Amino acid sequence: MSAELRIIPIKNIGEIAIGTNLGNLIFDAISQQQLSLEPGDILVVTQKIVSKAEGRLVHLDEIEASEFAHIAAQQGKKDAQHLEVVLRESKRIVRMDHGVLISETHHGFICANAGVDESNIGGERTLALLPVDPDRSARELRTHLQQLASQQKPATIPDIAVIISDTWGRPWRNGQVNMAIGLAGMEAIVDYRGQLDPYGYLMQASAIAVADELAAAAELVMGKIERIPVALIRGYAYIPAQGSAQTLVRDSATDMFR
Repeated sequence: MSAELRIIPIKNIGEIAIGTNLGNLIFDAISQQQLSLEPGDILVVTQKIVSKAEGRLVHLDEIEASEFAHIAAQQGKKDAQHLEVVLRESKRIVRMDHGVLISETHHGFICANAGVDESNIGGERTLALLPVDPDRSARELRTHLQQLASQQKPATIPDIAVIISDTWGRPWRNGQVNMAIGLAGMEAIVDYRGQLDPYGYLMQASAIAVADELAAAAELVMGKIERIPVALIRGYAYIPAQGSAQTLVRDSATDMFR
């Protein structure tokens, strides 16, 4: 357990262009705040800037909507080209009603509109898609940041973790929270099953999604309109591991609602 956490907004990231080296940009922003990466630090990075840097953007004027997209768009009073992009990013449609489309992405995530988003893009009729492989994106960013940190302090490579987050709604709950869609350097879940609680009860179901909890906590200093896409979490004693957000995806065999 961690006695105390500190969550630091990393400012002055600026607008992200396709091909931007996020590692260099984030490292420089950390240094500008008179900070340095320390062992045990966790960086939470929004999906939006990762998608921008990786060129995961679509211009709707270049999309030809299918007949199904036109029919569904008319029923839900949506843009047919926008809906076509959502359909292309979907592996399976879970529910479509009242103008809302819940789908399973090719990553296995269940979310609204397959994670396709038009907020905080900066281009008219431009959409951002989820990274092709968020775990790989997190691994590459982590490796680059560790290399930069070791150059700053020779012979020292800090053991850090990186979480790529996205904002999702939740079944049966109003409001949205940040969740982890990419992960590197730490276990996504802390499993208490098989351990005794303070009263001697053998825990059988307690497996805490700490990567999601950390992503949600980071959003408190990042916000949605403050243009702060990165937060540094310091003080959480995570379990070092290669890490993967796929660990958080419930398989169909244990999904009671699939």
